[in-house]
Amino acid sequence: MSKLADEFVARGHEVTVVTSVPHYDKNQVWPEYSRKLVYREQGHSMQVYRLYTHVARDKANVGQRILAYGSFNLLSILRGLTLSKHDVILVPSPPLSNGVIADFMGRMRGIPFVYNVQDIWPDVAVRAGVLKSPKMIHRLKKMEDYVYRRAAGITVISDGFRANLLSKGVPGDKISVIPNFIDTNFITPRVKPNSFSKSLNLDDKFVVLFAGNMGFSQGLENVLNAAKLLESIPAIRFLMVGNGAGRESAEAHLGTIKASNVQFLPFQPTDALPEMYGSADVCLIPLRRGFTSESVPCKLYTIMAAGKPAIASVDPGSDTWHLLKRTQAGLCVEPESAQELADAIAYYHRNQQARDEAGQKARACAETEFLPSTIAESYLNALQRAVRSRA
Repeated sequence: MSKLADEFVARGHEVTVVTSVPHYDKNQVWPEYSRKLVYREQGHSMQVYRLYTHVARDKANVGQRILAYGSFNLLSILRGLTLSKHDVILVPSPPLSNGVIADFMGRMRGIPFVYNVQDIWPDVAVRAGVLKSPKMIHRLKKMEDYVYRRAAGITVISDGFRANLLSKGVPGDKISVIPNFIDTNFITPRVKPNSFSKSLNLDDKFVVLFAGNMGFSQGLENVLNAAKLLESIPAIRFLMVGNGAGRESAEAHLGTIKASNVQFLPFQPTDALPEMYGSADVCLIPLRRGFTSESVPCKLYTIMAAGKPAIASVDPGSDTWHLLKRTQAGLCVEPESAQELADAIAYYHRNQQARDEAGQKARACAETEFLPSTIAESYLNALQRAVRSRA
């Protein structure tokens, strides 16, 4: 969202950002943001307000997550209602409560809001098994329907998302399909050796990288099982970078199978990302069955910009499957099949030419289809339509 805001400002628009204090990478509030409820910053020609957020230590705990979302939503109301009048609100989801708050502030200020759907709730939580209470599911579906009805416009990141919303009765003319983007000036193809690869002794290794949120939908145990199958090839090293609700169970599984070719790391500083991806030979997009029928994971755009081949464990016919097949930027394997995943990794390990060709096609796609400038124009068009619709 910060890059998107930069693009808006570069086109002469005024932007105010209301967000949480930094906490996601370490699952705790950064010490320098732990003393006040609200921090005001001037960033790249825009006002940025960072609000205190209760951090859910156990992300699998629904109650803790509700408390985390609630703390931010309460402060965002108090901050938002005292800002000068704006023309439109752009609010990302999840959580669904963001849409409710945006509607409330929009009613109070007489301005429309556009709902940016990055994950479809409560569907994703139900599929992951995190949300099981019929009453809670019913209430969240009511909230979902309310937000869709009240939004002046809805942006979704894939055709699969659009189909999901259409099946729920959302009018098609209200929905704009706008994929996520990647900053191709920041994430560029890098090679080994570099400072990141040297720090972890990866220069002579074939590195299989997973980087991102470690949630229940990823099914990381399948990745670890594939690593165990490839343990006899000394050159192959699995690097698991990130945090999330599924990391603890994944590390416990690693302790059970005792695969010696896997290393876990926390989220890395932003400045380290280009060389982290440069240290990789292939990158993974693992998802459990049924979790990619409607979306393209954001990490795929980063992988493409880095010029690396992706190996995606996704459902045949899903948006991710179609994108990789069309661009020839990687391989798709059956979800939850450790053997197929291991075979795809071994294929790229044996075939440098195939790796290089897939990486080149990935970078070319990122440079032509997912540039911030192009995506920002699509968002501005959606925002302007929302303003006109409420004029």
